[in-house]
Amino acid sequence: MAMEGKRYVIVGGSAAGMAAAETIRRLDPGGSVRVLSEEVDAPYFRPMIPFLVSGKKSPAEISLQGCGPYQAKGIEVLLENRAARIDTGCAQVVTERGESLAYDRLLLATGSRPHLPPGIGGVSSDGVFALRSLADARRTALRAKSTRQAVMLGGGLLNLKVAFALLECGIKVTLVVQSPEVLSQLMEPADAFLVRDALDQAGLKIITGRSARQILSNEDGVNGVVLDDGAELACRMVCIGKGVQPNADWIDPRQIPVNRGIVVDKYTRTAAENVYAAGDVAVTFEPITGAAIITGLWTNAVAMGRCAGANMADRPTAYGGTFGILNATQVARMPFVSMGIVHTAGTDYETHSRSSPGAHRKLVFSADGNRLLGALFVGDIARAGLYHTVIREQVRMDDIKKQVIDHRLHYGHLLCARRYS
Repeated sequence: MAMEGKRYVIVGGSAAGMAAAETIRRLDPGGSVRVLSEEVDAPYFRPMIPFLVSGKKSPAEISLQGCGPYQAKGIEVLLENRAARIDTGCAQVVTERGESLAYDRLLLATGSRPHLPPGIGGVSSDGVFALRSLADARRTALRAKSTRQAVMLGGGLLNLKVAFALLECGIKVTLVVQSPEVLSQLMEPADAFLVRDALDQAGLKIITGRSARQILSNEDGVNGVVLDDGAELACRMVCIGKGVQPNADWIDPRQIPVNRGIVVDKYTRTAAENVYAAGDVAVTFEPITGAAIITGLWTNAVAMGRCAGANMADRPTAYGGTFGILNATQVARMPFVSMGIVHTAGTDYETHSRSSPGAHRKLVFSADGNRLLGALFVGDIARAGLYHTVIREQVRMDDIKKQVIDHRLHYGHLLCARRYS
């Protein structure tokens, strides 16, 4: 009698979950792969949802299934199906519908949700959005049709992308940032001048050093925002981008340890037998410092999901960790790459910064100068990939430091350089 294949259950149909599903399908063709997703829509590229607001993309154009590696052949995706609890003793996932799914291997990839600051009143008003899902994008696009003024709370990357989507719709946008400058998680204020200039030239109004105290509304929904200094901004739409928090509150910590997110080892395993976690919901480690971290980047979630899928299919694969900061993108036609440690105020890191017309570069070395710990490129991002390799592989600076600082690094230098020990 032929043996039945393994039963794989994945909770969460986004980056980590689908990357794991595809990896499992490739490595174990005989197993069954079922993905639980609480969303109405089939899996999609979440970073692209701002393009739905501007009308540049349709939902079909950002679908994961059938795109690149995400062929979804032999993968069963169960939409509008939310997991309620896990019975690790019986190896089952119980859904909110009361259905039970037995598993031989289970992956928890429930991602994260927007953080809504408790100090802001009126966040439940009609016209307030925290753009995290395709459904959010649809509602935002609909509201945009009757909006002439919008206020964005938070100066992170997602909010900037949404701001530009709204600008493209002809809406006047004001960005309110509590920090001294935009993109404070990715660069220090002194390093953001080129990005800020590009945003100003694009027509985005930015208020720094302020936060929202109250969102005002009437029978038509949002009609204004009151700041902490008493100033009032008129608007018909508010978008909140103040970070995310892991969707781990449904997990029983007596069965699966939770410390903000789900705790995993370097093989993405939880403390429960045959249960793994990956993506925004998992606590991983920062390869430079070794510190436990949670990140919300799509690329990190994909890499961790692939690693989890391999381990679930009995192909032991260690996860190399996640940079606390690793982002390569552009805003207002200004490209930038931020990776590793880039915040140096009050530290003893060795720092080198150089600026030229249209470009700014910052390199952060360990206090002893022997390792490159972080790098920021704004405007000119050439060879950023090489610097990423130097940081991740902990290359010693003995023979290549001058080339690194002078931006003359090439692969030949890496081949000759020694790894840190």
